[in-house]
Amino acid sequence: MSDPLTSAVAGSAPLGIFGGTFDPVHYGHLRLAEEAVLQLGLGGVRWIPAGQPPHRGTPQVSGEQRLAMVLRSTAGNPHFSVDPAEVLAAAPSYTVHTLERLRAELGAAQPLVLLVGADAFAGLDRWHRWRDLLALAHLAVSHRPGFPIAAESLGPDLAEVFAGCHNADPAVLAQAPAGRIVSFAMTQLAISATQIRKLLANGLSARYLLPDVALDYIQTHQLYRSL
Repeated sequence: MSDPLTSAVAGSAPLGIFGGTFDPVHYGHLRLAEEAVLQLGLGGVRWIPAGQPPHRGTPQVSGEQRLAMVLRSTAGNPHFSVDPAEVLAAAPSYTVHTLERLRAELGAAQPLVLLVGADAFAGLDRWHRWRDLLALAHLAVSHRPGFPIAAESLGPDLAEVFAGCHNADPAVLAQAPAGRIVSFAMTQLAISATQIRKLLANGLSARYLLPDVALDYIQTHQLYRSL
């Protein structure tokens, strides 16, 4: 009998997991998820807006409002789905707890792929129970074209894990439910949620930095009016 912790479901495409505050969601987020599907062979991406992010200050707008913007911005893409559980929960949004919940929901053999940017990955060894993440999911790290992830840029513990788990072939993601690290270059879009919030707070245009449906929601509800 095969071990469900090392054998993937036959024919089951890996599911990308994309968490964040999305304060607000913008085209950089959307492009990362789109390119992850294309480059990594994902069956889809599940977006999970954080309700109470533990590693940063309280978002300027509510979890329900950020969830609403993500729902509107992803609605036209059949590869995207949105999970509201962290927004609805009354507890801090720790990634390891989310992955444990998804494992209980989807089963031990479903390949899960946690999508993170290179900057976030470099600080992974400061996340809550970070060593448990690879027992629950693969990691896919996006980086700038021409600037791959280098072990020497990581802390010693994370560099050791990276060296032991990294694989250049994204096909490994479908062969097991968890345990591998892959990286992929994504189209660089110099857009940040911080930049968008500052523009809006100063009464300046943020059009073409985020989807019109998100911008319309922001304007209708008069969000990000002050820093």
